[in-house]
Amino acid sequence: MFINIAIDKDTIMLLIGIFSLLSFASLIGFILKRALKTEKQRNIVANLNSRIKAWWVMCVVFVGALLTGGIGSYVLFSLISFMALREYITLTPTKKGDHRALFWAFFVILPLNYYFLATQWYGMYVVFIPVYAFIFLPIRTVIAGDYERFLERTAKIQWGLMVCVYCISAAPALLTLSIPGYEGQNGKLLFFLVFVVQMSDVCQYIFGRLFGRRKISPNISPNKTVEGFVGGIITATLLGTSLWWITPFNIWQAAGFSLLITVIGFFGDLTMSAIKRDRGIKDYGTTIKGHGGILDRIDSLCFSAPVFFHLVRYFF
Repeated sequence: MFINIAIDKDTIMLLIGIFSLLSFASLIGFILKRALKTEKQRNIVANLNSRIKAWWVMCVVFVGALLTGGIGSYVLFSLISFMALREYITLTPTKKGDHRALFWAFFVILPLNYYFLATQWYGMYVVFIPVYAFIFLPIRTVIAGDYERFLERTAKIQWGLMVCVYCISAAPALLTLSIPGYEGQNGKLLFFLVFVVQMSDVCQYIFGRLFGRRKISPNISPNKTVEGFVGGIITATLLGTSLWWITPFNIWQAAGFSLLITVIGFFGDLTMSAIKRDRGIKDYGTTIKGHGGILDRIDSLCFSAPVFFHLVRYFF
């Protein structure tokens, strides 16, 4: 049974707020582009404006999916998972013996994961990839008879499925929760998660650019600084706390959840950056102009979504 998302006064206010914020950011970017003169400043503003344009596209797509109800969100996130997994596999070379396992991963396991989610078969959804797919993939690979670097190759596919499909699908899984007194409003909970995590990324970038001095992990992510981390986490936590009224949480619970998902999101970003450094690349792809690939935009969500989903399900 698919979920219908109510379009109420709070939802309309959120839409007005987010697009007003984007409009303001676009205006500031336009003014700075005209005002700044040095090459370094213009390059920073050009990068910022490119990110703002990409945010317009992403917000329109995300809001459109929410307005179509649960089915639109499931389709959107399944496509995101597909593209993210494709980017990941492209960077982790496989052999001929892996091709059939990859076929199952992309065209059977991924859609089944979202089918179980959309039909609210929670018992199957929660174990399908971590148990059944985890066992099936090495079996399918070993049948090919290629044992060279078998453990490494199998682990790459298993990790890709877990991060790009299972973990990401925990975000739309919020739509399946039955929270007393919050019926039909789960779309706002999904908005809360995505907004707080993405604002944390944006604020860390801004604070890092403005005040960054001490690097956190220069070998893995040279642009991440202590100042950017602290400023971004605090700002995103405050923003999340201010949105407590759209969630089933009280103000302190909203603050706690915001802090938790921003910190976990940071380590998700750092972990996915380690994979990029290992492969010797800067971005996972070029799908989103100004933002890199799909996986570059959802790396924080990969870690924060499953933690948030399961904690909300347990406590609410």
